[in-house]
Amino acid sequence: MSELKTEKVKTKSETAVSTRARIAVIRVRGDVGLSPHVRKAFDILRLYKKNYCVILPNTDSAMGSVNRVKDFVTFGELNKETFIKLIQARAKIAGDKLLTENFLKDQTKLDIKAFADAFYDFKIELKQIPGLKQFFRLHPPIGGFERAGIKHSYAEGGALGYRGKYINKLIERMIK
Repeated sequence: MSELKTEKVKTKSETAVSTRARIAVIRVRGDVGLSPHVRKAFDILRLYKKNYCVILPNTDSAMGSVNRVKDFVTFGELNKETFIKLIQARAKIAGDKLLTENFLKDQTKLDIKAFADAFYDFKIELKQIPGLKQFFRLHPPIGGFERAGIKHSYAEGGALGYRGKYINKLIERMIK
């Protein structure tokens, strides 16, 4: 008997990403009409509202949750420069106050650039800073989302799903 060989076809959301990468996930669509499973995944990811962003390690469990909500978010690999801009502009501590360099030095003994280096080397996590909110509230992007809108995938010219390194350009438009 001949054996059938089957190959798994990679989808856009399963694109090869370095296991040492940090993934930025931005919620693009709202809350109306979501299934309970998707709502639970959003709660697990801490994406409570539109235009919220979280930074995740590239692990199977995190990517499983992202895969569940891929029709409502956009995600990709975050670079260190954009991460530094995001921390400086949009990181909040308890009391809805902006994260300052002095607060970060008091808590971690690191400045923002050294913290980013340690964060990308997986030596420190955001949750190790007491009082830091684990999500970032962003503005809607300057110039809007892509031409096809928020109901189509990035591959079709829309805003949803995996966008790779182009997530950095989107975040920079949402920080300003």
